[in-house]
Amino acid sequence: MGWLWAIIVGFVLGLIAKAILPGKQHSPLWLTTIFGMLGAIVGNAIARAAGVEETSGIDWSRHLFQLIAAIIIVALGDMLYMATLGKRKQRT
Repeated sequence: MGWLWAIIVGFVLGLIAKAILPGKQHSPLWLTTIFGMLGAIVGNAIARAAGVEETSGIDWSRHLFQLIAAIIIVALGDMLYMATLGKRKQRT
């Protein structure tokens, strides 16, 4: 069940990150989900380092760290995607 939640959270974080970023992102949905999952992992690590690993109630600060990390990873990942695979798709 943990993997299912990781995929769901990654999907949601990736979509929110794509919506926040200006312009069009070209990475496919499955890659955006992976970027969102990586953002959740990195955001949790940063939150743990900042001392907000677990709080009572909703962990807004942890979620904010996850979202910021997802935005950065989606932006960098999309640039890398376009630099490698995107050019091949434009030629065909």
